Amino acid sequence: MNAPGTAVQNRWQVHSDVARAETLDKAFYLDPAVQAQQREQLFARSWQWLGDLADAAAPGALVPRELLAGCLDEPLLLSRDAAGALRCLSNVCTHRGNLLVHAPCEGAKQIRCGYHSRRFELDGRMVFMPEFQQALGFPRPCDDLPQVPLHDWGGQGFVALSAPLAPFDEVFGPLRARLAWLPLPTFKLDPAASRDYEFDAHWALYVENYLEGLHIPFVHPGLTQTLDLAQYRYELLPWANLQLAVARPDEPAFELPPESPDYSPDKSQRIAAYYYWVFPNLMLNFYPWGLSVNQVVPVGPARTRVRFRSYVWRPALQGAGAGGALDQVEMEDEAVVMTVQRGLRSRFYRHGRYSPTREQGVHHFHRLIGAAM
Repeated sequence: MNAPGTAVQNRWQVHSDVARAETLDKAFYLDPAVQAQQREQLFARSWQWLGDLADAAAPGALVPRELLAGCLDEPLLLSRDAAGALRCLSNVCTHRGNLLVHAPCEGAKQIRCGYHSRRFELDGRMVFMPEFQQALGFPRPCDDLPQVPLHDWGGQGFVALSAPLAPFDEVFGPLRARLAWLPLPTFKLDPAASRDYEFDAHWALYVENYLEGLHIPFVHPGLTQTLDLAQYRYELLPWANLQLAVARPDEPAFELPPESPDYSPDKSQRIAAYYYWVFPNLMLNFYPWGLSVNQVVPVGPARTRVRFRSYVWRPALQGAGAGGALDQVEMEDEAVVMTVQRGLRSRFYRHGRYSPTREQGVHHFHRLIGAAM
């Protein structure tokens, strides 16, 4: 007999051998109570993309951000002081919970609450509060604005709300090393190529679909014409993985500069795309034209929003190759994951198996979920 609590503890554990393992039980996608656990144990404890930091470059910049609207719904504030230090603070007043900053601004000297005029320095320290002279034990450290760990990679900001599952460098270090030759700070946001999509399926189904190339020839006829699927490769990392897509002979491919590190494993290949996934819900898709950031956000029990943001490096290459028809590929992906969502409700389905050659990424994703939950 199992010890008390063992069944719950092991509920999402997946066998370490992909050739033997079974996929997650369908309750992971259908049980509302489990989805609340996902929010706290997966999203709040992982490094989440906060967006690019270009609008917080000036001294005195205050830029409000809402982290994972519809999921975490956490009001945050980018604050750059006169010395140039950038911090991520809570955007909620520690007096009565009022939102502090509603629109981006520059040249700010302090952060002031518009409700009762509580004031904070740009580093979050509470320095003024009217009519509190008789309050005992005031101010306390908890009257300062909480600060959230913030990391900058190539002009993109990443934060973790709770104690992260792993240090930032452990999660993103392998990506930064592999792509050190890319001039990421020079990539420019293209608003015309950036958009949000919403559809009726669980967020993890969308991630699973992204993590395997098995479906590409059956679901994406256009994409199939640009890639050499026989050379498609998977590389598993501690908290991420890479799908390395090789271009067909006449399709656009990366040109690594001669000064790139000699250890680069990609020099002798025509790379069409670096498809990076970072646990649990971030895709960083590097194409010869630039970067497509995809953030997957659960906004309901079976409702998902995917935020697409395009950062262009070489505009002349947009519209061609593996990254040339992103809207069409997205529609094809959404259609198939919505049918899977409906199929999961069947009384005849509980879980399935993994392709040992093409679904290592899905197996890796499920293993990380088991470890985190």
